[in-house]
Amino acid sequence: MNYTDCLNYIHSLLRFGSRPGLERISELLHRLGDPQDGLDIIHVAGTNGKGSTCTFLSSILRASGKKTGLYISPFVTRFNERIQIDGEPISDQDLAKYTERVKAAVDSFGCEDCPITEFEFITAVAFLYFKEVGCEAVVLEVGLGGRLDATNVIKCPKASVIARIALDHTAILGDTEGEIAFEKCGIIKQGCPVVTTADNSQEALTVIKKISAERGCELMISRRDETEVLSSDVFGSRFSWQGEFFEIGLAGEHQVSNAINAVCAVRIAFPDITLEEIKLGLKNASFVARCEVISSEPLVILDGSHNPNGTGALADLLKNTDISDAAAIVGFMADKDVGDAIGLLKGHFKRMVAVEVKSNPRSMKADDLRDVCRSVCDDVSAADSYEEAIKLISDQEKIIVFGSLYLAGDIRPLLIKQFKTKNN
Repeated sequence: MNYTDCLNYIHSLLRFGSRPGLERISELLHRLGDPQDGLDIIHVAGTNGKGSTCTFLSSILRASGKKTGLYISPFVTRFNERIQIDGEPISDQDLAKYTERVKAAVDSFGCEDCPITEFEFITAVAFLYFKEVGCEAVVLEVGLGGRLDATNVIKCPKASVIARIALDHTAILGDTEGEIAFEKCGIIKQGCPVVTTADNSQEALTVIKKISAERGCELMISRRDETEVLSSDVFGSRFSWQGEFFEIGLAGEHQVSNAINAVCAVRIAFPDITLEEIKLGLKNASFVARCEVISSEPLVILDGSHNPNGTGALADLLKNTDISDAAAIVGFMADKDVGDAIGLLKGHFKRMVAVEVKSNPRSMKADDLRDVCRSVCDDVSAADSYEEAIKLISDQEKIIVFGSLYLAGDIRPLLIKQFKTKNN
C-alpha cells in the first residue's frame, strides 16, 4: 500500500458506521499479538475536556523525557494527527505500512457478517505502532462513551481519567448525566486508579464514586476550588494550586481544570515525573482548534466548541477577556444540540455568518443555521463557501470561528493564509 491506498481503505470502513462492542477489536488485536497489553497507558474519557486533558498529559510525559504515544480523534487538518509519537504525527510511510499489516489480520479471520469499523481498525493500528516503536507511555483518548469503545480493550491502565460529563450523544449514551457517566466509567478497571474533576455534576460524580468503590479503585478528585487563577487571557492562564505556580498556554479558564486533572493523573501513573517537568509540560502544551489564537492583530480565534458545554466555555472566555464586538463564522452538525449551544453566546457577537460544513454530510445547512443564529444576533447572514464567509468580514474585525471540529479543519488553512500569523 502507498499512503493514498491506505487512506482510501481506512475511509472505506466508514460505511460500516459505529457499532459499540469489544468482540471484533479483541479478536483483531489477538491476531496481532495483543500489542495493547505491553503498554503503560493513561486512558481518558469524558464529554468535554478529554482532548485538552490528553494534550496536557502528552506534553508533560514528553517533558519528562518519556517516549510518548498519543491517540486522539477526530483529527483537525490531517488524518495522521490521530496517532502521534512525541508530538509528531505518524509518517505517511508508517501509516501505510501498519495499515497493510492490520488489513492482513482483518482479512485472516473473515468478518463479512460483522465487519471491522474504521475506528476499530485505526485503534489497532495505533496499538501496534506504539508497541513496536517502544513507547514508554501512551495517552489514549476514548472515541465514544467508554464501556463499549474500542479503546477499552486494555486490561489495567496506569490511570483512568474521567473529564467533564455533559449531555451529548444521548441517543447512544443515555438521557441523563448519570447514565452518560455510567458509560464513561466503563473504562474503570478493577484496582486501577481513577482521576476525575470536581467540575462534574453531582449526579455524574455520584456514579463515578460508586463505580470506583465497587471496583476497589483509588479515586482522586481534582478540585478547582483549591485553585487561584492569577490572570487569564486569550493566550492562556496563570494560576496557583496547592501552593505552586503553574502556567498554561491554552485559552479559557476552563482549561485550568483540565490541567489539574492531568497533573493528578501523572502523579498517580508516573510518580517519578518531577514537579518542574510537570510545569514545563503544562506551559508547552498546545492544541489546534481549541480556543486557538490564529492571529492577534486582528484577533482571530478558532474553536471546535460543538455542544452547550463547549460554547459555554467559549462564552466565558469572551466575557472574561472583554470581547463583545467580534464577528463570528459558525458551522454545526445537524445532529447536535445547536439551539442550546448557540443560545449561550447571545450578546457576544455584533454579526454572524453561517456556513455549511462541506466535508461532512451531517452538516446543518447554512440557511437553517442562519435562522437559529437569529435568536442571539440581529445581523446574521449565510455564506455559500468558507471563502465567502471570510470576505463578508472586515480584515480589521475580531473574528471568532466556532462549531464543528470538521469546520475547524476545513477553514483553518484559509484563516492562516489570510492573516499570515505566528501559526503559519
